Amino acid sequence: MSDMAEVRRVIVGVDGSDSSRYALEWSAQEARFLGMGLHIVAAVEVPDVDGPFAELLRSRGAATDSPRVKDAEALLAYARDWILRLYPELDVATRLVSRPAADALLEVADEPGSALVVVGSRGRGSLAAAFGGSVSVELAARSPLPVVVLPNKHEAVRGARGRIVVGVDGSDKGRRAAEFAFAQAAERGAELVAVCAWQPITAFAMTMGPVPAEIFDDDAVAGSARETLSNGIVDLRERYPQVAVDARVVRAHPVVALLEAATPADLVVVGSRGRGGFAGLLLGSVSQSVLHGAHGPVAVVH
Repeated sequence: MSDMAEVRRVIVGVDGSDSSRYALEWSAQEARFLGMGLHIVAAVEVPDVDGPFAELLRSRGAATDSPRVKDAEALLAYARDWILRLYPELDVATRLVSRPAADALLEVADEPGSALVVVGSRGRGSLAAAFGGSVSVELAARSPLPVVVLPNKHEAVRGARGRIVVGVDGSDKGRRAAEFAFAQAAERGAELVAVCAWQPITAFAMTMGPVPAEIFDDDAVAGSARETLSNGIVDLRERYPQVAVDARVVRAHPVVALLEAATPADLVVVGSRGRGGFAGLLLGSVSQSVLHGAHGPVAVVH
């Protein structure tokens, strides 16, 4: 096995479910395409970590004769062998971590060389769906790295569509999402669809307290959205002149706008959380709704 610090790696969590198998497939393709290694992680939670024997349990990990540990070790070995049969040139590492699933992936994500975390959105595997839906949401909220979440039966096929979709909202995290999306589009030779959504606010403006008169003018709000979108990607267009950009200002709820633009797409990219006011179009709730509604991979970027 190569020195982990020398190889940039895509991290993927596996639990034996169909969803994690799709995530493993996608991760291997991604690692190969980007010239990275693959780090396959399984998690077995140690019981009573806060009890009187917590320190001993942490130092020893789960018992080596535990059926769950044996299942996890067998799964890791199978996953590694299967990927190497498909991609024998790929640098593949494995790790069994005796922690809850989200904490296990976060631990590996903090290591040198880690570049991206991938999980499935649902699981029904022999390890009790360790990397299931709630874990994917927790990872998206906490991970220092971009997190890609794949639905149970994703529709993404490398090179079939050549489109990356990103939400632009004027926030710092939205900005980092756009940077990630441009870089992904450049790597793939894909078109980038940049979406800024806006909604008429007359119906609920009265609950907001005093507001400027122009806030009731749909044309003014749409103009502000166009400015937000233009300002959010102008320098990225200069940095990535090879990326074809389809800039869209859409009158719709941001979840609806992103999901409609994402069908079909190779990858949808959102920020983990926006900010309040007009610019706060991609809040945490929006990111979660996109995760639940998308039919292909979704990347959440901090």
